[in-house]
Amino acid sequence: MDSFEFNKIVAAIILTVVVVLGLDRISDLLFKVDQPTVSGYKVDLDTTMTASVTDGGSQLDLQAFFASASVEQGKSVFKKCAACHSIKKGGKNNIGPALYSVVGRDVAGVTGYKYSKSLVAYGKQWSVEELNGFLLKPAKWIKGNKMGFAGLKKEEDRASVILYLNANGDEPITLP
Repeated sequence: MDSFEFNKIVAAIILTVVVVLGLDRISDLLFKVDQPTVSGYKVDLDTTMTASVTDGGSQLDLQAFFASASVEQGKSVFKKCAACHSIKKGGKNNIGPALYSVVGRDVAGVTGYKYSKSLVAYGKQWSVEELNGFLLKPAKWIKGNKMGFAGLKKEEDRASVILYLNANGDEPITLP
C-alpha cells in the first residue's frame, strides 16, 4: 500500500467524523426542542381506597378491610413471619418478639425482648390500624425499627394475618 492510498483512507475517516458532527449541529439548528420547566411526570393517585392506611391519621373501615380476609389465608401468609416470630401461647422470643395476643398490646410490650429505641419510644398499642400500617411497610411506619421485612403489599394478606394473629389471642376482634 503506497502513501496515496493511506492518505485516502485517513481522509475518508476524517470526512466521516466531520459529516457526523456537522449533522448533529445542523439538526440542532433545524429542530428546536424546548426544555421542560419541571422534570418528571405528574402521577395521579386514586384516593378512593378507604381501607388503606397510609399515615397515622387515617381511619380504617373495618368492614371493608376484613371483607375478604380469612384466618386460613392468614395462617398461610404468616409462614413468612414464622421464621422470626412465635405465635404460640407462652412462645419464646426469636429474632423477633413473640406475637401471641398482639392485638391490643402495647408496642414494645413483650418483656425479655430487646426492642429498637424507635419502637420503645413509639408509645402506642397494636390496634388493627397500627398493625395494618406496620405490616404494609414496617420501615416507613415506625422509622428506625430493626425489623428487616419489606412488608405485605396486598391488603387482603394484611387483613388475614391480623385475623390469624387475633385468632390466637385472648380477645377477638369485633367488627361494627
